[in-house]
Amino acid sequence: MKRYGAALAAACVVFLLTVIGCRPEGTIAAAEATKESIEWKTVVSIKDEAVPLYSKPAGGSVKMPQASGTVTFRSNSATLDASNASHGYVMVQYTGSASKIKVQVIKNGGETYTYDLNARSAYEVFPLTEGNGTYTVRVLEQVQGNQYAIKSSNQIQVNLVNEFEPFLYPNQYVNFSSGSAVVQKGGELAAQAEDSLTVVNNVYNYVVRNFTYDTALANSVQSGYLPNVDQVLERKKGICFDYAAVMTAMLRSQNIPTKLVVGYTGSLYHAWVNVYIEGQGWVDNIIYFDGYNWKLMDPTFASSGGNDPAIRDYITNSSNYKAKYTY
Repeated sequence: MKRYGAALAAACVVFLLTVIGCRPEGTIAAAEATKESIEWKTVVSIKDEAVPLYSKPAGGSVKMPQASGTVTFRSNSATLDASNASHGYVMVQYTGSASKIKVQVIKNGGETYTYDLNARSAYEVFPLTEGNGTYTVRVLEQVQGNQYAIKSSNQIQVNLVNEFEPFLYPNQYVNFSSGSAVVQKGGELAAQAEDSLTVVNNVYNYVVRNFTYDTALANSVQSGYLPNVDQVLERKKGICFDYAAVMTAMLRSQNIPTKLVVGYTGSLYHAWVNVYIEGQGWVDNIIYFDGYNWKLMDPTFASSGGNDPAIRDYITNSSNYKAKYTY
């Protein structure tokens, strides 16, 4: 009986120790080892949160025009490739012997855009910036002086993939490629920007702080002048057309729809920049020339009216800024 009682007492002690969580030292060590093994086998993936920066393409993602050859018109040494009209551009090639060639792009009821075609046996890019509709594209050879003969004339129906396409690609007036210096500089300026407005601000500040106005060029420039954006960037010098083209190239290369606009500031012929900002739409004259200096408009005034009243009154007065061409 005593043995039975002692055994029963011992069993009760073990039971109580177990119930209240107390175990002999060996039992505790074994349990802890088992627990540790279970914890190590339960793996949870935790990723570091990314810093929110502006979503921009790498240099290789820059939109580049292509003469795909799927929709072409050939006549009198001129070839019109309209394969990518839905992306907002056509390409023209001339293989004849005339020394001076013009290309005209005309949307029914719109402005007539007239360009010099400078390349021979190579394609040049001409934008379709007037939206959807029927366009006529002409190639003309100089007869004498300002007289030109129409060598080819073709109509194309344009239905854009979206309204931004013409303002993301390079063209004759805003001419860049994925390897251009302006694209590399644009990427640097956008690298730490948190949104597209900051990219616009960075590009504007870089240009106005580093470029000087080329008075000699302004006094001698001839009709048909085209900005060479990489040369302008290297020289840090140019006319208002150059400033606008460099800024437009940098912004387009960062996937920000940008219009290079040419028209009148009062009675003076100038260029300025319109930019599409997510959540606000197209902001006209966001980077503009007031006849004396380049200025950056605070784009928030478009919705809040918080900009300098004098600037707001000036840039919203149609008699001060009248767009004629958009490239």
